[in-house]
Amino acid sequence: QVQLVESGGGLAQAGGSLRLSCAQSGTIFALGNMGWYRQAPGKQRELVAVITNGGSTNYADFVKGRFTISRDNAKSTVELQMNNLKPEDTAVYYCYAERRFTTRGYWGQGTQVTVSS
Repeated sequence: QVQLVESGGGLAQAGGSLRLSCAQSGTIFALGNMGWYRQAPGKQRELVAVITNGGSTNYADFVKGRFTISRDNAKSTVELQMNNLKPEDTAVYYCYAERRFTTRGYWGQGTQVTVSS
């Protein structure tokens, strides 16, 4: 079972930056697609960004040009650099990863990001 641990959330002012990290704990598995989702209070969880094992990326329109996803396959980590943060980016951010060569997905516990105006 893939275990994911996020870090790096916190409080930022509008226009500021935060960097989220996600790493495996316990047994390390080879990972396929990895990504970040977020869920704001009263809203459904939504995709923020995804990156394939080969490094191809895809972003939600609302973060394009502001957020950058990256990964280190050797370390089985994925990061999300968030710049020019907006109050509407406030949410719990979840790391997501699939075991390589499968479509089974796993979630981290989530990390809170709060952006003040």
